Amino acid sequence: MSSCNNSIPQPLIFVLAGIPGLEHLHVWIGIPFCSIYMVAVVGNVTILAVVKAERSLHEPMFFFLCMLSVTDLVLSTSTLPRMLCLFWLGAHDITFDACLAQMFFIHSFTAMESGFFLAMAFDRYVAICHPLRHTTILTHVHITIMGIIVVIRGVAFFTPHPILLKQLPYCRTRIIAHTYCEFMAVVKLACMDTRATKRYSLSMATIIGSCDAILIAVSYAFILRSVFRLPSRDASFKALGTCGSHVCVILVFYSTAGFSIFTHRFGKNIPAHIHIFIANMYLLVPPFLNPIVYGVRTKKIREYVLRTLMVKVA
Repeated sequence: MSSCNNSIPQPLIFVLAGIPGLEHLHVWIGIPFCSIYMVAVVGNVTILAVVKAERSLHEPMFFFLCMLSVTDLVLSTSTLPRMLCLFWLGAHDITFDACLAQMFFIHSFTAMESGFFLAMAFDRYVAICHPLRHTTILTHVHITIMGIIVVIRGVAFFTPHPILLKQLPYCRTRIIAHTYCEFMAVVKLACMDTRATKRYSLSMATIIGSCDAILIAVSYAFILRSVFRLPSRDASFKALGTCGSHVCVILVFYSTAGFSIFTHRFGKNIPAHIHIFIANMYLLVPPFLNPIVYGVRTKKIREYVLRTLMVKVA
């Protein structure tokens, strides 16, 4: 379509519909969502504060954990407060520029989350499979470079998303059938052929997600092979317990993100409320679980927090 006489002049005001079919439950759905967000914020801020204060935690694993915590804070904060305003205050309107900004943060920081999961898997691989070379391979310089690469990758691959949407004419409904500004939900409102734009977005998400997931799987395959070769059964169980909890968090992230991505392409018969609910989960659950799995289950962090709390109580 070369022109669109009925296009809405910018700046646009979009309307977030929420979870279609469950509008009457929005107030109640907001309660667990708010609880998850509060735990995510407190947990990730605690990890950042503990690692900064305790010099014995200035190790590669905890540096990557801090990067993941910052990513979780940005990812959850870019969606949850606005979502709760929708659920509790009925604030459905969102300006076009605010929508594009939210979209950029969601997609770019989701890619960063995936990258930091990969970096942490690589750290565990080196620590378990090549323990004598751990400090020489993962120096502070190398950790910094890895972090910068993950950030640049997320920004570079997903900066085109808001730019592409900014150029599109919009002449259909202004209602976004979602709880936040998700790329595919917004691009459907354009009044021109957007198949190339959709293919670009799906390709980028698929390439980044699948490559990271494959490399993580390879890392943990090598880790498991080394673990089963340990002479001590207690050491094997301890390593398996640590790796198992990490793998659970990673599986939750990739399974929910993958479901959301491929539903746009293949899941035409999946009810909208199920798709949107799971799309919310991959933005909410990992930031909630990461502090618990990587923080509470990490002995050094747990001991420091308990020691600090006991001092304050005394």
